Amino acid sequence: MSTALTPRRRQRLARGAQYAVFGVAVLLLAAFADWERLREQFLDVSVARQLFPDLITVALFNTVVYTLSGFAVGLVLGLVVALMRLSSVGPYRWLAMAYIEFFRGLPALLIFIFVGVGVPLAFPGLVFPGGTYGQVACALGLVSAAYMAETIRAGIQAVPRGQLEAARTLGMSHATAMRSIVIPQAFRIIVPPLTNELVLLFKDSSLVLFLGVTLEQRELTKFGRDLASQEANTTPIFVAGLCYLLVTIPLGLLVRRLESRHAKAR
Repeated sequence: MSTALTPRRRQRLARGAQYAVFGVAVLLLAAFADWERLREQFLDVSVARQLFPDLITVALFNTVVYTLSGFAVGLVLGLVVALMRLSSVGPYRWLAMAYIEFFRGLPALLIFIFVGVGVPLAFPGLVFPGGTYGQVACALGLVSAAYMAETIRAGIQAVPRGQLEAARTLGMSHATAMRSIVIPQAFRIIVPPLTNELVLLFKDSSLVLFLGVTLEQRELTKFGRDLASQEANTTPIFVAGLCYLLVTIPLGLLVRRLESRHAKAR
């Protein structure tokens, strides 16, 4: 009688070994971690209580405002750049490609510094609408527009060419056909990646601290960092991180659901 293991049996044994290794690693971490010290530094309830209600009414509120304003600027600018990228006019395409490559290649931090320091030096007296909120919207918009432009371009190209040709046959101009037929269909296709970009912007809003915001303009990271220094305890940073997760995890689940629905529709 043969004692050789079947492929399915080997696969089960390998999977069981992986689970065993993972379980042992978790038990070792739990056994050797100093839970009391971790609780004092990251889960001090007395410190956490002091964060409210400003954690919600100021920090989380500003983070959401920064994210949505940056997303709106990035979406509009990204649509313009995407249309330039698809234009038959050479200079438009070259300018769009240069913009995309430039802003995709730079760290977001450098863009925030450029908007907060470089622009005022280059254009003395220039005032952003909304002050710091306008600066943040501009910086986040510049960061996200380069990525959104490529996403929108891919969405437009995913719409069957016959849609545009049929609209032109009916007497529509190219601009009208794009605005009424192609772009709405493209946006239905790219909703999942755009939602994912919203999640990334929500986290990138933490770079606002490099613009020198006031107490009433602080977002989650700046708020947690200030309170951690004030209390000599990292609980505020940990709680701020939980607030990020309370927003990003549902958005991530929404992205996966939209992707699944889109896959079924296709």
